[in-house]
Amino acid sequence: MTGEAVVLELPIAQVASRAAAFAIDVAVQAGALLLFMLALTVSRVTDEALLAALALGFFVLVRVGYSVLFETLGRGITLGKMAMGLRVVRDDGGPVRFRQTLTRALAGAIVDFGPVLAWSAVALFVSLFSPRSKRVGDYLAGTVVIRERAPRTVAPHITMPPALEGWAAQLDLTGLSDELALMARQYLARYAELSDRAREPLGHQLVQDVAARIGAPPPWGVPPWAYLQAVLAERRRRAGGYVGTPGWAPVAAPVVPVAVPQVGASPVVPPPPQVGAQRVAAPSAEVGAPVAAVPVTSPTAEPGEPTPPRGFVPPS
Repeated sequence: MTGEAVVLELPIAQVASRAAAFAIDVAVQAGALLLFMLALTVSRVTDEALLAALALGFFVLVRVGYSVLFETLGRGITLGKMAMGLRVVRDDGGPVRFRQTLTRALAGAIVDFGPVLAWSAVALFVSLFSPRSKRVGDYLAGTVVIRERAPRTVAPHITMPPALEGWAAQLDLTGLSDELALMARQYLARYAELSDRAREPLGHQLVQDVAARIGAPPPWGVPPWAYLQAVLAERRRRAGGYVGTPGWAPVAAPVVPVAVPQVGASPVVPPPPQVGAQRVAAPSAEVGAPVAAVPVTSPTAEPGEPTPPRGFVPPS
């Protein structure tokens, strides 16, 4: 959670990817130590105490300074983490500083990995039982290792069901929030992955929330996913992209013709509405002509009719 009380969902790196990154870093450090030992061997220094001091000092420098240098300058990235697509960040998602990197490196050299360059049992045990795969150094420094190359989810292609195109064109979508539309889109994207026990209750709950916002319940016989598809497709059609982008076009509100009674003429009394029927205004060629009401009956339930009804293809 950030300082503004915004909850962040970070893609946490698991133990396997962190172990692979650590192995790469160990190989780089071992190569640097090997080169230094070869340089000492060919050197003309004969004092054994001086050689031991130089070897120990370079070992500490490589063991601690490698992580501090790369994670500070690379903003949480070492060579191993770069290869595995990982990064060290603070618990609030911000970049790490020198204080955090030094704390992690010292804790790793003393507690997590011990004095030798190997994955110790302490770091493995703590990471396995940590909800965010943290080791002791991460707890002391207030950091966490995340995945930068997380798999991207492809946004579902929302299409308008042909049977609901005319119905969706009359909806008032001003009350539909972006958060609720995103939830409906994610539900359609994971529709094929959800089990039947989770798919139906979640779909009906989303339909109730959307219907409460736009004031239009689903027509009879329309499954939840088809209703959500129609609402999202109509919302996208009305948005039409941003102004200036290719394909953008303003969507004009539908003009409803109004019958103007003439002086001295008897008022036109529309027929009473039928049960289960909708009144659709038929276009008139003459201005001021009375508008005829054409009843469009809703489908009636037939014994043994499959659910969902014909004409709807569930998202895959």
